[in-house]
Amino acid sequence: MRIIDLPKILDPRGNLTFLQNNAQIPFEIKRTYWIYDVPGGEERGSHALKSTEEIIIALSGSFDVTIHDGKKEHCISLNRSYKGIYVPPMHWRKINNFSTNSVALVIASTFFDNNDYLRDFDEFISQTKV
Repeated sequence: MRIIDLPKILDPRGNLTFLQNNAQIPFEIKRTYWIYDVPGGEERGSHALKSTEEIIIALSGSFDVTIHDGKKEHCISLNRSYKGIYVPPMHWRKINNFSTNSVALVIASTFFDNNDYLRDFDEFISQTKV
């Protein structure tokens, strides 16, 4: 897990941020999706991915990303569209504390595969000890 600083082009007409394969993104992008209109108090994620790498960016608003590596838990607040968090495989993640009108962009290294998901925290912990 690490914070990724994305390029920020300042312009009086409005700022611009971009990302590219093999530059800011440490993997080939296979899938993107975004999370939005999350009702107050709800949580997204609460799973680990066996082989997928992800980057999570707050395109709008703010939210917290809690990541557990099997030993330690870290909570990062994302609230800038030029900062992302890299989540390697086999890290439990949950996203919560969404502000009104927030949008979370997720960039993934694999196509969707339901078999890549670990949705039980105890199973995740047992697999990280192997």
